[in-house]
Amino acid sequence: MMDESSSGSAVAPPAIPARSWWTLGITAAAGFMVSLEITVISLAFSDIQESFEGTTRATLSWIFTAYNIGIAALLLLAGWAADRYGRKKLFLIGLAVFSIGSLLSGLSVDAPTLIAARVVQSIGGAMQFPAGLALLLPAFPPEKRGMAVGIWGATGALAAALGPPIGAFLISGFGWRSVFLVNIPIAVLAIALGWVHLGESRADDLPEKVDAISVPLASIGVGLLVLAIAQSESWGFVSPQVLLTVIAAVGLLTVFAIRSNRHEAPLFQLDLLSIRSFTVSILGTVFFCAAFFGWFVVLPSFIQDFWNYSIVETGLVLIPGPALAALVSPFMGRVADARGVRMVLVLGGVAGAIGMIMHLTFTKVEPNLVLGMIVPGLFVGVAAGCSFAMLVAATMRDVPPQRFGMAGAGRTTVFQLAIALGIAIAAAIVGDPTDADAALSVYRVNWAVALSFFVAQAVVFWVAYPDASNVAPEGL
Repeated sequence: MMDESSSGSAVAPPAIPARSWWTLGITAAAGFMVSLEITVISLAFSDIQESFEGTTRATLSWIFTAYNIGIAALLLLAGWAADRYGRKKLFLIGLAVFSIGSLLSGLSVDAPTLIAARVVQSIGGAMQFPAGLALLLPAFPPEKRGMAVGIWGATGALAAALGPPIGAFLISGFGWRSVFLVNIPIAVLAIALGWVHLGESRADDLPEKVDAISVPLASIGVGLLVLAIAQSESWGFVSPQVLLTVIAAVGLLTVFAIRSNRHEAPLFQLDLLSIRSFTVSILGTVFFCAAFFGWFVVLPSFIQDFWNYSIVETGLVLIPGPALAALVSPFMGRVADARGVRMVLVLGGVAGAIGMIMHLTFTKVEPNLVLGMIVPGLFVGVAAGCSFAMLVAATMRDVPPQRFGMAGAGRTTVFQLAIALGIAIAAAIVGDPTDADAALSVYRVNWAVALSFFVAQAVVFWVAYPDASNVAPEGL
């Protein structure tokens, strides 16, 4: 809306300063780098296995698992550190560590060194995620944050769209190592620009020292939970290993919650959970991530193994959905600024559900490119464009600025857990089918599960997300 001056004449709203746009561009570039790697590595998995002869697929699955465990286990500590020591400082250090991990990954000589390098990447990723979000949100006025987060999210969707063709080009022309090494120039450029253009911020009311016991409790607890989810397929969902790991994780996290409620300097303030918009959005994040990643990660295998498409053809098939998401996300950010984020996220759940219904109806053993793959992908692209960035905006809407780092870390921890959950469920359902008919049957089950998660996303935001008049309680 236009403001009015004291004389009553309408004046234009204050211009957004250049530093805000630089902040958006730099944090978006970091998000692009991470999103690009996720889709590219999925295509490189078979080539990595061939390169490390004699290495089992179960061992190589730790390329993903080690990263997920590392980043999820360290996010809460990184969020506190960003609020306490400076968001710019943690963001730039995180980029540097991530680029070092990328270099080590690209130079790995065997599976153990590659897995160890991925752990280094996870440390950098954990540092930059909450710090980047905490830098972005205060850079824009509240009435423009939906737009800013929408553009930020669009770069991630664009990376997902470009990931398959870029990955196919890199792997075909330069080998799988290039999918890690391509991160380095992006990170170096972001560090150089960030050093000059990012403004420093921190939460000055945080104590200098955090609850020292909570740090290992939270980190090990979250790490064990991700481990149980990621290994559930190979160990068995109800195996003693999974059950004991879950029990240990729940025990540690329960003690962490008790200490966080009582300690004067908690790693994560449980009062944040009293913010209804934060809690409802966390639940919606679980539903969306489980649906989207459970659908996306296993889909290339179906296209390549049972439709017999090449890696390049598979990459091209996967472009339309993420490309549409990149176009939809900034527009939905403006809609959220004007109308509120609730309906955007309901629309995202409905669009994703329609995409899964299209798969269930039209995807067959015989290739049906348009109705069986592209059209469902476009609907999921709308879901992603409505959901990825807007889930962040919805989660952080009522969080006080001095808690942006902590709340963003909590939100991203749940995000990582939900990704691991979605992938584990999809991998357990799909398994290793030997023929196209068997593959179609198990993939249909996977699409039905994703359908239920997308519906749950729509329902939880329609029923439970509060109106914009709800604000964060005082005293956080």
